[in-house]
Amino acid sequence: MPRFSIGLAAALTLALAAHPASAQSLDQMAGQMIVIGFTGDDVADKSVVALTKEIAAGDLGGVMFLKTNVKNRKAVTAINAALVGASPDLPPFITIDQEGGLVERLTGAVGFTEVPDAATIAKTDTPAEARAVYAGLAQGVKDWGFNVNFAPVVDLAVNPNNQVIAKFGRAYGKTGDVVASYAAEVIAAHHEAGLLTSLKHFPGHGSSTADSHEGFVDITRTWSDAELEPYRELIAGGYQDFVMVGHLIDTKVDPSGLPSSLSKPWIDGVLRGKLGFKGVVISDDLQMGAIRDHFGLKDAVIKAVNAGVDVLLFSNTVKPRITLGDEVRAILVAEAEADPAFKARIEESYARIVALKARIGH
Repeated sequence: MPRFSIGLAAALTLALAAHPASAQSLDQMAGQMIVIGFTGDDVADKSVVALTKEIAAGDLGGVMFLKTNVKNRKAVTAINAALVGASPDLPPFITIDQEGGLVERLTGAVGFTEVPDAATIAKTDTPAEARAVYAGLAQGVKDWGFNVNFAPVVDLAVNPNNQVIAKFGRAYGKTGDVVASYAAEVIAAHHEAGLLTSLKHFPGHGSSTADSHEGFVDITRTWSDAELEPYRELIAGGYQDFVMVGHLIDTKVDPSGLPSSLSKPWIDGVLRGKLGFKGVVISDDLQMGAIRDHFGLKDAVIKAVNAGVDVLLFSNTVKPRITLGDEVRAILVAEAEADPAFKARIEESYARIVALKARIGH
């Protein structure tokens, strides 16, 4: 299995030399922790202009594209060029879900070369053969102006009736070693193209019996430690991009009943402590039903950061508004001003984020 030689310590040193926390305002450090969706599909749209200004001011860490933002290649690349041009020294994360199969934002309808889903690839190609498929995918994502692909999925297909993973062919297999071997090729192909990736959905959505888009998902009776195996193998191999944490409840690990995205035992205890992950922790969309139906915006933001989340992801599809990033940043800043420990968490996340951004394109 390929090892991911990324020089995080060197990247961190260089990034912080260029963007030291001491030289950044609390607003700017907090802003780097926010990645947000938007309305519009043209560089001249009001929402895109507003995002560009926020990124130029250092008040926003990045954006997420959905299919509704994709009009055609010319429009997408123009938006992305404007966003990167607004902050070339500390580029925004320009993110997309482009797994292949049914989970993709760029499709053949807009001229993108699609690839099969994970389950199909695992049936037809060895991991080594799959590398060429993902090299083409990664190059395409890069050519459209993105720098982060929220892939690979490393959930295990242990529940054939799973509504989120198995149903859509999103898993490479039922065992950790098989999934890790394919995921390693996805990651390596993206790194060669200068893109960042994200393992998802920690701690494992493959055994679940419900969909966190709709509400709470309790995996206490179905989840097993085997679902951590892909994370264990890939992190041991040097993986330090993103890990996306799902909204999954396991009361054996966290008796409080908090979903993993808001859970310190899961993020700080298991992901960072047990597995040794040193990269950037990103939440799954904090507007999914599992979160929005049970937590207010302020409560969710504060709980996520205290749990160890570095980047807060909002699709901005529920009551979409240009001001959402400002609202989240204001919550972060107010809490940091009132609580030194919370401010220290923001500084910690900022350091990880700028180190990861230093690797974009390399």
